[in-house]
Amino acid sequence: MPGSILSRIAAVFGWFTALMVLFKIIFIAVYASAIGITGLSDVLQVLAHGFPMDLSVAGYFTLVPVLLTVARIWGAPRVAGIAGKAYAWISSTVLATVFAADLVLYGYWGFRLDMTPVFYLTTSPASAMASARWWEIALGLVGIVSLISMLARGYIKWILPLGVKHFPAATLRQRSRATALALTLGALLIIPIRGGLTVSTMNPGRVYFSRRPGLNHAALNPLFNLLYSASHQQDFSSQYGFMAPDAVDPALRSLYAASATVSPVFPPQSAFSPDSVLTTPRPDVCILILESFSAHLLPVQGGEPVALCLDSIARAGVLFDNFYASSFRTDRALPAILGGMPAIPSASLMKFTDKTERLPAIASRMRDAGYSTRYFYGGDANFTNMNSYLVSSGFSEIVSDRDFPLLERTGKWGAHDHVLLSRATADIDGRSGKTPVLRVIQTSSSHEPFEVPYSNPAFAGSPQKNAFAYTDSCVGAFMRALRQSAAWERTLVVIVPDHLGAWPTGLDDPAARHHVPLILTGGAMRHAPARISTYGSQNDIAATLLALLRLPHADFPFSHNLLDPAAPHFAFFSEPGLAATVTPQGTAVIDAATGNRLAEPAGTSSDWPRAYLRRLAEYVDSL
Repeated sequence: MPGSILSRIAAVFGWFTALMVLFKIIFIAVYASAIGITGLSDVLQVLAHGFPMDLSVAGYFTLVPVLLTVARIWGAPRVAGIAGKAYAWISSTVLATVFAADLVLYGYWGFRLDMTPVFYLTTSPASAMASARWWEIALGLVGIVSLISMLARGYIKWILPLGVKHFPAATLRQRSRATALALTLGALLIIPIRGGLTVSTMNPGRVYFSRRPGLNHAALNPLFNLLYSASHQQDFSSQYGFMAPDAVDPALRSLYAASATVSPVFPPQSAFSPDSVLTTPRPDVCILILESFSAHLLPVQGGEPVALCLDSIARAGVLFDNFYASSFRTDRALPAILGGMPAIPSASLMKFTDKTERLPAIASRMRDAGYSTRYFYGGDANFTNMNSYLVSSGFSEIVSDRDFPLLERTGKWGAHDHVLLSRATADIDGRSGKTPVLRVIQTSSSHEPFEVPYSNPAFAGSPQKNAFAYTDSCVGAFMRALRQSAAWERTLVVIVPDHLGAWPTGLDDPAARHHVPLILTGGAMRHAPARISTYGSQNDIAATLLALLRLPHADFPFSHNLLDPAAPHFAFFSEPGLAATVTPQGTAVIDAATGNRLAEPAGTSSDWPRAYLRRLAEYVDSL
């Protein structure tokens, strides 16, 4: 019997280990080019460095069969057999679902599966699935069900019967010894589960080995990464404790010093003065948040001739050339744009409603100053806890998909942008102007799957470009209507994308991915056109706008006035796999899992993003 016990548990452990390796090989085959595989040596290194994590996951999956083996030893073969088959189907469902989701989502997001899609699905399943076409969903479900069936049947046929025939004939002594052996083997699984016997337990950073992020991504096990993400949604200070606490302030002072040397701000001045920028102290403010736009769509910023209306607006307004998106998804961007709160790599702050309620926000500050506050969005405002964030941020009126007739909700994300912007235009035309208004308009049509009611022959081969051209045309129509309205002379318009751009795809340079325009325009602006080369990111909008309105912003610790020559001017952005600071000297990039340097041009320091991220994490933990 001992031999049967050993072979049974070893077979189970080997089965799950083999599946982990097989899934990894499939991932490498699918994404070889995207992750930077250059030869067999890269493949072998990925497999070797990722193997301890695969063993860890296999160890977790083997624990239940160990207990079922003990049950069978003590004379419950029928129950153990049924439970074993149930476990085969359950474990196969988990494996197939996670593997398939990871394989699909990596192509969109560029990082291995974590809690992000779970957060999306639990807040609004319809919106979470809006990026996919129906046939993609159907094909995916068929594939997942087929894979589940294959895995479960294989386990039941080849693994479950091992050693069964020896158990009923065992004596009490044999059963006791077999139980002790099974439990000992189960206890030994703690070694691969922990990743060895050292003090450090298994974590994503343990498999990182290359300066090429794609190879590190390939080495990660998506199941482990998902579990690790689920269990590390708190205590961010510990998660990003890449440097000693007493080293943080000196590093930040060095960053501020490096960002102090910038070109003159607009208009040229030695000290910031709102009167030199605006014609009125309390203008109406309209913030346009454009889904997935980037600087690469504007010829004025060296991009392709796609967003020509926005390009014209930028040329006639005040354009910030060296401006960067805080993160990669809208739920992480909104706190940056509307609350001066940079995104952390591993979690969406909007998930933590208890924390977002305590964040400072533009809308609440302006509402306290007498502004009416309204938010316009064509989609589901409950997606990613957006509604709760907007309410706690100070928005008194929120227009979302449910406020549009069913016939106008023809897009995958709800009402298309021309419908949304027409609604906002009607709101502007219907107001008397006696009370200043903050309007935030968030577009959605230029999101995957890029299906829009518009067809530009110039972009017939690119659904992405066509979708951007559609939203651009809607923005152009909105701005023309605004110029013709009585509200134009008293309006300040702020235009900014929500996150890093969806076009072009495959950019290796993180700074290039996050490069977006920031445009100030409207009849309330004194001086235009102008181009400003000051460095900044979305979290700087809060301090800049509030300073223009003569409203306090000292409680926005990560926001700096882009128009103040005395303020530090640099950008910070993050993704699940990295964090970076951008200064005139270049972009310093670190790996968000390990803190290791990924890029450190001359004149920069990888300690800058490490220190900034730690200070940011400490602030989030304190909320």
